[in-house]
Amino acid sequence: GNNHGLSDKSELHQTLKNLSLKLDDLGTCNDLIAKHGAALQRSLNELDGLKIPPESGEKLKAVNERATLFRITSNAMINACRDFLELAELHSRKWQRALQYEQEQRAHLEETIEQLAKQHNSLERAFRSAPGRSNNPTKSFSEGSLSTQKGEDSEEDEDTEYFDAMEDATSFITVITEAKEDRKAEGGTGAGSVDWASSDNTSEVLDAASLVPKVSSKVKRRVSIPNKPNYSLNLWSIMKNCIGRELSRIPMPVNFNEPLSMLQRLTEDLEYHQLLDNAVTCASSVEQMCLVAAFSVSSYSTTVHRIAKPFNPMLGETFELDRLDDMGLRSLCEQVSHHPPSAAHYVCSKHGWSLWQEITISSKFRGKYISIMPLGAIHLEFQASGNHYVWRKSTSTVHNIIVGKLWIDQSGDIEIVNHKTNDRCQLKFLPYSYFSKEAARKVTGVVSDGQGKAQYVLSGSWDEQMECAKIVQSSPSSPSSDGKQKTVYQTLPAKLLWKKYPLPENAENMYYFSELALTLNELEDGVAPTDSRLRPDQRLMEKGRWDEANAEKQRLEEKQRSTRRRRLESLTPSSGCSTEAEKEADAYLPLWFEKKRDPLTGEMACIYKGGYWEAKERQDWHMCPNIF
Repeated sequence: GNNHGLSDKSELHQTLKNLSLKLDDLGTCNDLIAKHGAALQRSLNELDGLKIPPESGEKLKAVNERATLFRITSNAMINACRDFLELAELHSRKWQRALQYEQEQRAHLEETIEQLAKQHNSLERAFRSAPGRSNNPTKSFSEGSLSTQKGEDSEEDEDTEYFDAMEDATSFITVITEAKEDRKAEGGTGAGSVDWASSDNTSEVLDAASLVPKVSSKVKRRVSIPNKPNYSLNLWSIMKNCIGRELSRIPMPVNFNEPLSMLQRLTEDLEYHQLLDNAVTCASSVEQMCLVAAFSVSSYSTTVHRIAKPFNPMLGETFELDRLDDMGLRSLCEQVSHHPPSAAHYVCSKHGWSLWQEITISSKFRGKYISIMPLGAIHLEFQASGNHYVWRKSTSTVHNIIVGKLWIDQSGDIEIVNHKTNDRCQLKFLPYSYFSKEAARKVTGVVSDGQGKAQYVLSGSWDEQMECAKIVQSSPSSPSSDGKQKTVYQTLPAKLLWKKYPLPENAENMYYFSELALTLNELEDGVAPTDSRLRPDQRLMEKGRWDEANAEKQRLEEKQRSTRRRRLESLTPSSGCSTEAEKEADAYLPLWFEKKRDPLTGEMACIYKGGYWEAKERQDWHMCPNIF
């Protein structure tokens, strides 16, 4: 169910309408019972006056008594109903009024906020184009919310882009054909097609993908964390001064956090690593692409109820996941920049794949909603085949910041490219729309080979499952009423690629964490002193001691600021560096990662330079900064 304000309202309206209809029915029954009761009484009275043999008289008396009892009972019921009716009518009026009031308040609030956001935007633009600004960028501005090198005039484009995505739903239509026919349809175009036609012996890899049980681990890991305490604090009271600002610059109390850091959240992308382990054995690269696509969608499945924000990691904070035994992989994240917040991640699996990414989270507060844009490429390489996939994450939006229950949505497109074969996958996340007939959280996609020929159709939802269906024929449809032409794909019956694991018991009181998420912040021996598990404010928050956690958070942030000041002072004043950001980058070097130009994307990105697991082996952490 979508608990979005709108559907709540219409539901309440509907309920009230149904109630009043039922009340009308009760009234009608009431009148009928009274009318028929009176008629029955009359008939009985008439019978009384007749001369009849004695035994009939006995019978008649019995009928009379029963009728009287029935009348008394009916009267009691009628009175009860009348009371109910009066009460219900009274309350229904109250509800209607309350609802009316709520609606007006909400509309009013949203207008006010939109006004504010617009004013803020125009002020900012005015400020940017102010004469004489360019040659004298004042300190306050560079400290302010919107100073990135790109010159943030792209604000408006971001908005328009977000709404454009909504209009165009899926651009193709899928028709399932029966296996027997397409053997004829395809003729004998090589073994591949015949294989598919007898659709049951398809690559077992795709079949097995979703159903592999989790490997049990030798280590006993925790299956719960303390229940989330019930502190009330209104998000809006903090956010209202911050429209248009970078979220990472808004000082937020832990009350809106979940007890995990952004590094742990990134690591959670590996929850369905099984998909990649299976993809290793795919003979065909387009089949492999299907599993990679399912993997890229699966990383959103954890977000559906997770509206609390992860802790923004301290600069130099790390998080390791050393799970060779049960997950077959080792993963390391490091926070490599503080403004903008940026984390580098490197994973190596013993099954023969590695994944790396540097993600910068750009999150803007836009009045009614927050948009979260993870920037940066994700790389995945399969060692044996050399298949090298690259994709980027889509935009997430958190709605109902002001009123109602927060909910999260994903929108936009993801393109996954295999740089070795040039196979591509286009995934489309359809944004939720109250008026759309599409299912919520829907994802569709098409996988095409290096020649650009469509091979598979993908469909599903990012919080539940993904399926793929082999395309046997494609043809253009007749243009629709709006002149847009959609391709019609004839496919074999779909196969399940991925299915979300059910949430653990009591998840709703444990921040909706998945089974994996519950284990991430569990204390472990031998981790680096910079590991998120050792971060004190997050630990206090997990234990439910929020007031102490808030105090601790302030101490840590102050410590980080003074470290930064010292670092900037130690720089020689003139090194030709103009902007704060460049000075910052010069002054700070990550420990386990280094900035390199990515040969495939041409961007600078932090790449793992090695050494962490060796240091862990030796338990020699002398090089780690003291950040907590």
